[in-house]
Amino acid sequence: MRLKMLVTGMFLIWALGPVQAQQAADTIAPEGRSAGQGEISALLARSRALKDAGQPVEAKDWMIAAANPHAVEAGARVLAAGGTAADAMVAVQAVLGLVEPQSSGLGGGAFLVWHDGASGKITTLDGRETAPLAATPRLFLDEAGQPLAFFDAVVGGRSVGTPGTPALMAEAHARWGRADWPGLFDEAITLAEDGFAVSPRLASLIAGDAMRLSQFEDTRDYFLPGGVPLGVGQILRNPEYAETLRLLATKGAPGFYTGEMALDITERVQRSGKNSGVLAPLDLAIYRVKERAAVCSPYRGYEVCGMGPPSSGAVAVGQILGLLEGFDLAALGPDTPEAWRLIGDASRLAFADRGRYLADSDFVPVPVEGLLAKGYLAERARLLVGDDALPEVSPGQPEFDHALDWGDDRAIELPSTSHISIYDRYGNALSMTTTIENGFGSRLMVGGFLLNNELTDFSFASHENGLPIANRVAPGKRPRSSMAPTILRKDGKPVLIIGSPGGSRIIGYVAKSIIAWVDWGLDVQAAVALPHLVNRFGAYDLEVGTTAEALAAPLGDMGYEVSPRDLTSGLHAIEVGDSLRGGADPRREGLAYGE
Repeated sequence: MRLKMLVTGMFLIWALGPVQAQQAADTIAPEGRSAGQGEISALLARSRALKDAGQPVEAKDWMIAAANPHAVEAGARVLAAGGTAADAMVAVQAVLGLVEPQSSGLGGGAFLVWHDGASGKITTLDGRETAPLAATPRLFLDEAGQPLAFFDAVVGGRSVGTPGTPALMAEAHARWGRADWPGLFDEAITLAEDGFAVSPRLASLIAGDAMRLSQFEDTRDYFLPGGVPLGVGQILRNPEYAETLRLLATKGAPGFYTGEMALDITERVQRSGKNSGVLAPLDLAIYRVKERAAVCSPYRGYEVCGMGPPSSGAVAVGQILGLLEGFDLAALGPDTPEAWRLIGDASRLAFADRGRYLADSDFVPVPVEGLLAKGYLAERARLLVGDDALPEVSPGQPEFDHALDWGDDRAIELPSTSHISIYDRYGNALSMTTTIENGFGSRLMVGGFLLNNELTDFSFASHENGLPIANRVAPGKRPRSSMAPTILRKDGKPVLIIGSPGGSRIIGYVAKSIIAWVDWGLDVQAAVALPHLVNRFGAYDLEVGTTAEALAAPLGDMGYEVSPRDLTSGLHAIEVGDSLRGGADPRREGLAYGE
């Protein structure tokens, strides 16, 4: 079926796909429901108590771990009624865009990793935002040709890429959903109309960003009514968001990417009044989710699978683990500076390669196989032999004809984002990291949701020392990301579903948690809660207020610059074995829940 829409004086064709056809046939079957839908909300209290006690949540048939209790409840109701992980993800994402708007939503993008319970196949879907067709290499340069300051580029329309999340929701449901598509939005619509209590985290972030949020009238009126930031417990309603969800529920992705919604989004970007952008209706009309080849790396008998370029996550996590495989981390344990010297310098080596080689592989050749080749990692791992920090780190030379043709990227990727892990009764596993990039994105609102600032994940400069930068801006290109949705498998079956928000530190958060689970034998709750030590570019970030600070002196003696700081990850993990065990990061408001 094809729908013809008139957009900017042109007729554009949008291929609808199978979503609409499934709506009548694929209704949720209420099989095997143990807790009644009205009981789930009360049972979430047990999940919260277990998280506070540092204990994993256990279940038998299905499990979900996500960043907000409202979202967990919405997904749990779908799973309890017989829905798939893909169905539950749609419900979760719809609610997250309302209750955690600073992190993800319809105006952003996402990466999804899927293990199919029936076939055993791993599929990865790229719902990353794209640069407008009118984008040029000067997008983030000032009149003198110098890169803009980061927040001068972020706030306003200039930073907005074509959103990918609604298309990804629809694509995942079309491939793997069983539930009636419109019904997956009911929970979010009800919450948007009736209102929800503002959480402590949301209230704190609004207060901290009040100056930027106040620059646009509709954003200010929503988050700072009467000029005052929303407070904890205040009831927040969003009828505009409810109407947007109804549009998506009734018309599917085409209702978002064509017609009035597309015009509203692009008009807001082009007429933001500050940093106006060049996103056009055609950019939305031609947007498509892309299936990418999964990137899978071996680690101590496990297969670690994740998202390939334009994400750097799976490659960097795979490199870190591959560099460390020859060292006995289990014997060293999590409390020794020797273990963290190895982990820290392995991360630095991976980030050096990331800065030179990783970008959208549709636009530049990326040496994924070369970067993960056993021989290349063994050669690089020899640099880790010693007692002190590496004095300097440079990109390596993997097997790749163009390896030396690129300049090094200095793109900034600040922490925000959200992560969803789900395992359903059919044996399907879903790991999805979803974002609007910086907290509150571009600060522009349309239809009750925030628009992303994802284009600032590109390198602001197009060249470095006369060499082109792989992650430079180009029309239709997808910016590099560090999002690392990951599924570990053993003998072709999922054993760990994990991922995190956190900007470029996502890579360190995910790698640390995998090491904690595989090498140090921690359960999923203990693994995600383990204090963070992250080294990307030389300075060692230690999580303030935790036992990580005890390693400051010995790491300093090894030659590291040490920086105690808040490291607010948002890890959500599910262990799959004889039973299911879920963990939610104590640093945020998320929960794990299952039956």
